[in-house]
This record gives sequence, C-alpha cells and structure tokens, in this order.
Amino acid sequence: MLPMTAHDQSITEQWQMQFTSSPKCVSLVRQQVGKILESWGYDVDDVDRMLLVCSELATNAVQHGRRPGHLFEVRVTAEGATCLVEVSDASPLPPRPVSAGSDNEHGRGLQLVAALAEEIGHRPRHPLGKTVWARLLLDAPKEEADA
Repeated sequence: MLPMTAHDQSITEQWQMQFTSSPKCVSLVRQQVGKILESWGYDVDDVDRMLLVCSELATNAVQHGRRPGHLFEVRVTAEGATCLVEVSDASPLPPRPVSAGSDNEHGRGLQLVAALAEEIGHRPRHPLGKTVWARLLLDAPKEEADA
C-alpha cells in the first residue's frame, strides 16, 4: 500500500502579462485570464466573475491610465478559494468612482468590481503609476475540492 499525501492547501498560482494600452487588448486580457483560471481548475461561474473584474480594471487602465510608450500589466494570484487580480498602469492618479446617470452607458465599472469583490483598493507603483486590485472569494479549484 502506498502512503497517501495530503493536498497542500497553501499552493499559490500566479500569472502576469503586459499588454499594449489599447482597447483591443481588453479582450486579449479576458482570453488569457480565462485560459489560466480554467487550467487552475476554477469553476465556470467563478471564471466569469473574475473575467468581468479583469475586464473592468483593464478597461480603466486603457481609458484612464494610458501614457505614450507604456504598457499596462495584469497579474492574477490564486491561493485556494482566494483570487487577487491586480492591474497596473502608468498613471499616478488614483481610480475615481463616477456617478453615472441612468442613461449613461459608462461610469459603473468600479461599482461593479466592488459588488463582485470581497475587497478592492489601489496603491502607488514604483517607479511609475499605480496598481488597482480586487480580491475575490471563489470556490476551491476542482483539484482541491476533490482532495
């Protein structure tokens, strides 16, 4: 009989990539993050929530954080049922929630992120810009749930 080993609940997965500060790259962010979260074993509903958060933060980086000659970066760190998404751009200006009217098509991204995440925040990024982040609670990845 072979000895059984317990699954290490503290395994951390991390992925990051830089993108051109272009609206076309927001869909590329969704594609890449979706692939990585699925490969880590997260459930489709959790992946969809994370993709929505990533999309909103990436869109804000492109629209409000664009600086000529600078890329934006997306980093996803998952540890069990906790997943952190961080989007860094070249602007030092902190994110600012906007009061959108009922007819406005824009201006609700940060409110949506706040509604989906357990916590959100931002911090300066050295040597340039800022990082906006959101931490979500998800179901444990399939591999962990089966352990």
